[in-house]
Amino acid sequence: MNADTTTDPLARLAALPGVEAAVEAVRKAVDGVYGHRVMRRRSPEVAAEGALRGARGSAALSGADWALEEVRRRSDFGASEEARTLGAALRLTAEAGQLLAVWRESPLRVLARLHLVAAGGIAPQDTVGRPRTAGERVAESGLTALGLPLPGPDEVAARLDGLGRLVAAGSRAPALVTGAVVHGELLALRPFGTFNALVARAAERLVLVGSGLDPKGVTPAEVGHAELGNEAYLSALRGYASGTGEGVAGWIAHCGRAVELGARESVAVCEALQRGAA
Repeated sequence: MNADTTTDPLARLAALPGVEAAVEAVRKAVDGVYGHRVMRRRSPEVAAEGALRGARGSAALSGADWALEEVRRRSDFGASEEARTLGAALRLTAEAGQLLAVWRESPLRVLARLHLVAAGGIAPQDTVGRPRTAGERVAESGLTALGLPLPGPDEVAARLDGLGRLVAAGSRAPALVTGAVVHGELLALRPFGTFNALVARAAERLVLVGSGLDPKGVTPAEVGHAELGNEAYLSALRGYASGTGEGVAGWIAHCGRAVELGARESVAVCEALQRGAA
């Protein structure tokens, strides 16, 4: 590791056992997408398809597991709780790409914006775009089996501030490490009353794209998270929340595997475009 692990906390996590191998596997998988011949001329199509599949995967983890063709067909996403979840995931995926420059300067502002995009018109207006206050509960079906204590507002505020400072300061740690920490910390904190998981996965996407690992946004990690399943997702998250080196490394590796599977999905999209089947 070339980073100074004393002043760069994320670099310490990058040095945990197993993380370097996960980072290398992710890099190889992403390179496999970018090296495909279809990407030379049709990368916008691959990115658009990846965004759609990523939104579908994120919604599936939050309890709205719809077939891809149904997602393509539907235009009304307000008729049921599942439809609203899917609509929120689609809006977040579209919005995330517009927030890259702001994310580097003001991560907490972006998180507030993401929650507004997801929950606006669904959750009570006075709870949208801000962390929950004392007495406010989290209503999120996809996280009911998590089984972790809900941090209080003071702890949420302090840890969100620390996370924002960490992201804004930058790190020499690999993008996978930063993305996994942002994702895991937001799920551990559940700072909003609704849609925390969708926001956390959108934030991970922002890190992976903004870091330059996946600048065109063609490797939807959300697809991989959905494929690995909710039980494995929550189990790995509990490991992160434990704060142990083994637990944190396991979460980073889990996120790495999700990126690998997202890359595999996009290679399949490239192959389909090459055959004229998509």
